[in-house]
Amino acid sequence: MAFSEIISSSSTRIKTGLALIGAVLFIGYIDSFFLMWLLFGGLLVVAISESQRLYKTQIDSIYLYTGILWFISYFYPTPEDLIFVVALVYASILAYTKNLDKKIFLPLLYPTASFLFLLTLYIEYGVMSLLWLLVIVAGADIGAYFVGRGMGKTKFCETSPNKTLEGVAGGLIVATIFGVIFAIDNISVFGAIVISLIVALASVFGDLFESYLKREAGVKDSGDILPGHGGILDRTDGYLFGGIIMLVLLRAII
Repeated sequence: MAFSEIISSSSTRIKTGLALIGAVLFIGYIDSFFLMWLLFGGLLVVAISESQRLYKTQIDSIYLYTGILWFISYFYPTPEDLIFVVALVYASILAYTKNLDKKIFLPLLYPTASFLFLLTLYIEYGVMSLLWLLVIVAGADIGAYFVGRGMGKTKFCETSPNKTLEGVAGGLIVATIFGVIFAIDNISVFGAIVISLIVALASVFGDLFESYLKREAGVKDSGDILPGHGGILDRTDGYLFGGIIMLVLLRAII
């Protein structure tokens, strides 16, 4: 397929993507913890709603539990730790009452835990770490999309038939190049290459996990809030996996 044809057939997707990037960059430019916490919180609410559709559940109490958790995360220095506290609370309620719906654990693990890791990434390494993550995952997505559409032939896996090995390889290369260019301070070139490559690979499997959930649920998209992209989870799946890996790697290297 010609490059111009790819662009033409993806115009809505590209426009929505550019609008999202613009909004994120604007909030990043302001660099306010409150706004970032509010942004992630709003995305989390929508993501939980979409995840319940994928998990085929409708547990209204999870919004209350998650709301309390997210409120506490505003004041707690390492928000990702709170996920274990909530897991213990869930387990305790289940053990005491014996009637707690066990599927309530699923949105706790995905996407709630991932958003807590993203918030911690911002707290510990600043807004530039989020920009770095944005560039890496976007690079992996863009590279895989255009290389895959243009020259992809070898199927990558059964979970996502449209994803090709050539596209994934192209995405990893583009993501690594972008990652080295936009790496945060105090990271060597070698460190930037390693982190960018591993985070990009994690984002690929984040996308695969989302594809798996949609296949299990029998739906095309997690939602329809974003024209050309589907739902919030459709757009953030790579970041939800990549953000966790980036935080772990940065803690290990810096």
